[in-house]
Amino acid sequence: MRILIAALLGAVAMFIWSAIAHMATPLATIGFQPLPNEQAVVAAMPTTAAKPGLYIMPWVDPKDPQMMQKTAELMKTEGAGIFVYAPPHAPGGDPTNMAPMLVVEFLKQFVQALIAATLVSMMVGASFTTRAGAVTLIAVSAGIATNISYWNWYRFPLDYTLAQVLMEVIGGVVAGLAIAWWLGRTRTA
Repeated sequence: MRILIAALLGAVAMFIWSAIAHMATPLATIGFQPLPNEQAVVAAMPTTAAKPGLYIMPWVDPKDPQMMQKTAELMKTEGAGIFVYAPPHAPGGDPTNMAPMLVVEFLKQFVQALIAATLVSMMVGASFTTRAGAVTLIAVSAGIATNISYWNWYRFPLDYTLAQVLMEVIGGVVAGLAIAWWLGRTRTA
């Protein structure tokens, strides 16, 4: 039970930090920019990408034995891009209703905090700083796991990448403080 409470406290701390980061700081929008001639692109989307999905260009069939060479040549002349498209009436609910997305986000953070709390509970005799630091290191790992790869392989902007990693790390710090505090004060099994 103490691990579940620690995870809940950690998840609440991460959720509050995430809300602050998205609503009171510029961190969530760093690296984004408006699409030039957005209306022309939006008008072309229903016929270009009629269904919801993750799209990448240039596209060469992965089964093509010359895929890497063809992709490299196309990138030299056409550039490259990656985007997510969700048509106005795509399955998955109303995109303006944030409640289901917030629930999923909190559940994700709870699972992260539960993993961290479980690991911290195994750190018998560790100091508060060590316990909190362990959760922070888990967050560093989570923050760089995909963000650095997306910067490296898909050319996500560096400022966006660093902002995302920073938000994850700060989330880990606040979760770590909550988890370390709870597990440090409750020594009974």
